[in-house]
Amino acid sequence: SMKSFRAYGKSKDHRPDLPQVVIGMAVTRTGIPIRVWSWPGNTGDQALIRQVREDLREWKLTRVVWVADRGFASETNRRFLQRAGGHYILGEKIRSGSPAAQAALSRQGRYAHVADNMQVKQVQLPDTPDRFVICHNPDQATRDAAIRADLLTQLEEEIKNSDKLSAAKRAELRGKLSTKPGLHRFLRTTPGGLLRIDKAAIKAEERLDGKFLLRCSDPHLSAEDIATGYKQLLEVERGWRDMKTIIDLRPVYHRKEDRIRAHVLLCWLALLLIRIAETTCDDTWLNLREELQRIHVGTFTGPAGTFRQRTETSPAQRAILAKLGVTEPKRIITLEPGTPG
Repeated sequence: SMKSFRAYGKSKDHRPDLPQVVIGMAVTRTGIPIRVWSWPGNTGDQALIRQVREDLREWKLTRVVWVADRGFASETNRRFLQRAGGHYILGEKIRSGSPAAQAALSRQGRYAHVADNMQVKQVQLPDTPDRFVICHNPDQATRDAAIRADLLTQLEEEIKNSDKLSAAKRAELRGKLSTKPGLHRFLRTTPGGLLRIDKAAIKAEERLDGKFLLRCSDPHLSAEDIATGYKQLLEVERGWRDMKTIIDLRPVYHRKEDRIRAHVLLCWLALLLIRIAETTCDDTWLNLREELQRIHVGTFTGPAGTFRQRTETSPAQRAILAKLGVTEPKRIITLEPGTPG
């Protein structure tokens, strides 16, 4: 029913108070979105997998790889994905301290360089046929370090004069900080109850900068393919971010199911056009849009009547239009005398 489509479910945005819908997407190897799904907000993971599998079956695809992030990687879901045909590449929580994460990180071995400044190292663990690949992205490592520096500045500010507080007030502050995982990770309490920055925690975190751990069930994919496959997921997530920020997917102001579905579909079509433009021009949409938005049209009236004239296209604009196979609009369009401009 219409009412149940906007259902309350487990919100990954930590907003259980808002009704939500779940959206899924299928992309090709090059990141072109080819299918979109919408489900009621309380649909379980396995029902989603079942429907995606059914819908993709019609396409007679030679190979399907399920790529999911760590929120999806429970053992039940892993088994279910394999039963659904194809193989999976899943992100594992590298900070979880799980046996897999610890073993993978403690293994010696060289990283191999793959595309886009990424390095990968494959690790075989006992008791599982799955393969584990550690990816290291130096650019991401720089970002991780910068984020941590910000967090540490905040934390130092919070505990700056805490030694002067009463024990009760200090405990209260500690309680407040425990609700902020980003800060709490670097907080240490001395035996005497004083609040300090945890140097050991900082060192442990530094070792993980720019690294993520992947688990893959396919025995034939190369470590590089596994890393590229996961980068696809990051691309899809960039797709969601673009849909949420550039294309304004959210918030949805519709209540009726067909309108919500239409809204999602239109956003997805916009994303499809963006990705095709990006792949064809080998540039980001933000750059392309900025360049093309400089084309303007003015309407002028003179003794000979009214005409419209656009600005001269720059070499960069002409190059984009040529790559996309779009014919340049006429420079001057004469309107009939008396026709409103």
